[in-house]
Amino acid sequence: MSITAERKTELIQEYAIKPNDTGSPEVQVAILSERIANLTEHFKDHGKDNHSRRGLLKLVSTRRSLLDYVKKVDGDRYKTLIEKLGLRR
Repeated sequence: MSITAERKTELIQEYAIKPNDTGSPEVQVAILSERIANLTEHFKDHGKDNHSRRGLLKLVSTRRSLLDYVKKVDGDRYKTLIEKLGLRR
């Protein structure tokens, strides 16, 4: 269910704004999106896993908060981020 260290490093390199950037909202949203996708796949086989479902809802809420922050700070960054990640909004 969790992402591998290699995949996390790939996401950080892809979405980083500057070198050694691991904490920008873009990177955080990308990592959260990967974890959300993994958990969504997990629920296709394990529909009654309510403990993990609660964690999924928390991840979605955190991602939403970060996206709202990026939208408030810079709308262009927000638009490019959701297009790059393939999110609906």
